[in-house]
Amino acid sequence: MGANVGIFCAVFLLLTQAMGVPAVAPWKKLHVPWKKHHSKEKFVSKRQALPIDTVFRIPVDVSNSWGPGNFSSGIIDLGGLQVYEASTSRSTLTKVWGGYQGGADDHGFSVYEPTGIPEGFFMLGSYCQPNNKPLFGWNLVAKDVSANTSNPILKKPVNYTLIWSSENTKIDQDGPIYIWLPIAPDGYKAVGNVATNTSGMPSLDKVMCVRSDFTDECETNGSIWGLDTANVYDVRPSNRGIQAPGVRVGTFVAGNPNPPPISCLKNNNPIPNHMPNLKQIKAILEVYSPVMFLHPDEEYFPSSVEWFFANEALLYRKGGGIPEIITLNGSNLPQDPHNDGAYWIDLPLDPAVQEIVKKGDSKSALSYVHVKPMLGGTFTDVVLWTFYPFNGPARAKVEFITLNLGKIGEHVGDWEHVTLRISNFDGELKQMYFSQHSKGMWLDASQIEYQTGNTPLFYSSLHGHASYPHAGLHLVGQNAVGIRNDTDKGNVLDLIAYQLVAAEYLGSQVVEPPWLNYYREWGPKIDYDIDDELKKLEKLFPGRLRSVIENIVKKLPSEVLGEEGPTGPKEKDNWNGDER
Repeated sequence: MGANVGIFCAVFLLLTQAMGVPAVAPWKKLHVPWKKHHSKEKFVSKRQALPIDTVFRIPVDVSNSWGPGNFSSGIIDLGGLQVYEASTSRSTLTKVWGGYQGGADDHGFSVYEPTGIPEGFFMLGSYCQPNNKPLFGWNLVAKDVSANTSNPILKKPVNYTLIWSSENTKIDQDGPIYIWLPIAPDGYKAVGNVATNTSGMPSLDKVMCVRSDFTDECETNGSIWGLDTANVYDVRPSNRGIQAPGVRVGTFVAGNPNPPPISCLKNNNPIPNHMPNLKQIKAILEVYSPVMFLHPDEEYFPSSVEWFFANEALLYRKGGGIPEIITLNGSNLPQDPHNDGAYWIDLPLDPAVQEIVKKGDSKSALSYVHVKPMLGGTFTDVVLWTFYPFNGPARAKVEFITLNLGKIGEHVGDWEHVTLRISNFDGELKQMYFSQHSKGMWLDASQIEYQTGNTPLFYSSLHGHASYPHAGLHLVGQNAVGIRNDTDKGNVLDLIAYQLVAAEYLGSQVVEPPWLNYYREWGPKIDYDIDDELKKLEKLFPGRLRSVIENIVKKLPSEVLGEEGPTGPKEKDNWNGDER
């Protein structure tokens, strides 16, 4: 009786949250505290030490790690326009201004400009970042080496337009900031804005504009800061992929521009010019290969593809017929680049062997590495793929109650990955991407965890195997109701055990295994009805609460639900493109 009352109370509280009803008696007055920047003390600085006051550097210096080659040579030639990475690592970014309210964690943001740069190089724009993370950024400066005096690649602006000022923004700040858009001469474009802490227009010598044929379209990316109607955004190339020439400058835009009034740079040289060679790829993996923690309660472990095939995984053909045992390297899998639903892979026929294969084999597991150029060849993306023979059932969280969702979430053949973004200027790890079902997240190198030295670590979620940067519960849902993604330190998989399976820019130096060119499903389509599985939970979920769970479940990717068999790495958008 007592247990039933407890469940009823939890469900009642959850329903009131889902319906937007306050969880207090309606006759009691609710107190809603005002945010700091709305209080009478909004002009009184209460600033304490912020994360940005600490400069982040990679735990172990990597400057002598790479050996000879164009990779990590310090300067990249875009075809007559040399660019150099002014960065916090080189102490070549100097603070111009800081604002200490609004934005992420209500910490504000700060603006910097490149200084102490090599002779002959010019500033292209200012840099800024939120104050809620350590100072860790970069900004490109440029030098014209084309010897074209009649039509140089770089020219001074002819004027400036003031696009935003914080004069009337009531926040704790280092005085007002003024953001200026350079007005480019005909045939040239601005690739960055200029920030000043005085109202006077910047000198025309402050920044350079770039000839149009060395620029590419850009778009706003994540928000750097926002408060009421004022916003500041990061900027990146609109077209991104292994063949795309757009180069990120490391600048920003203010206001709400769509499209932005500035451009990105463009690499007019062959993109692979500054990519790592085979020895340098090996060195990169020795320095940065991450460690993956599986959840302590994980039942479905990764394995090598070869182990999966050696245990008599089967290739099925649409229309029936006898399934075919797959060879160890997958040489009998279809190799044409099409996914027409005519083939799929499944577990062995023997039920006992099926259960063994579902559990995987961590001893054989390794990462399958794809190395590719990104952002016009100024970065190297090292993508580490992990294969799981089976994805376990999903679990729902309802306040403090956890319920298994039957067969929902189960499917054969699960591919997951993380991506390391390495600067081709100096070989420094700049960002890490964590794939999470149909999407994921980028974090700066300053925001991730490290095992020892420069070894990043990440967490694979229980049953679902999505990748997360930190341990804990990552809920897909709202109001304490949703699908659980639990992560914690359990079994360890060191991804230093790897196989380099693809690096297209190296041509025949890297031989792709046959299974990599199998574009069809690595598991069968769904063999259960989601509505039937949800109906089994009706006794535990009242109607309105059941609809909340149902809506969350049905928004999950079809591959996660098992409605479609999951495809392999080459069928994913990020294989030739950027991460989402």
